[in-house]
Amino acid sequence: MNKITMLLANGIIAIMFISVFSTSFADELPSGSQITPLDGNIGIEKTVLTLSIPDNNDLPWVFVEGKIANPVLDYPVIIQIYDNDDQVKGNDVGAVHFAQTDVNEDGTYEYKFRINDFNDGSFTNLFEGDYTVKIFKVVYLFPNLSST
Repeated sequence: MNKITMLLANGIIAIMFISVFSTSFADELPSGSQITPLDGNIGIEKTVLTLSIPDNNDLPWVFVEGKIANPVLDYPVIIQIYDNDDQVKGNDVGAVHFAQTDVNEDGTYEYKFRINDFNDGSFTNLFEGDYTVKIFKVVYLFPNLSST
């Protein structure tokens, strides 16, 4: 297993109605984003967001969507969600959901999952409180050179 595959396989998770639009220029990155070069041409863009789900939530789905300005095709978007309460209590793990989703040819991606379940006539919240969401995308470091 090569280094890129191992990095991408480390996790995946999603968010509640949050769109992330990303580019690969460091001065144009969304707030909370950074790029780690993998070689001279591509890198992993990491975006960190906060997801808050109220106790009285009645929406059944959460989703992460975005558009990558300079995606490297054939690399999925990796999404990781961590429970902030576990991290505050000193539990370094705190991981509650991992996912990956494909990137379309136009650079868009979307992933959705259930946060509310309906059984025996009542709702059960599968997620409540504050979460940290980490999104990993493989991007070209110099997008103007990638099309040649």
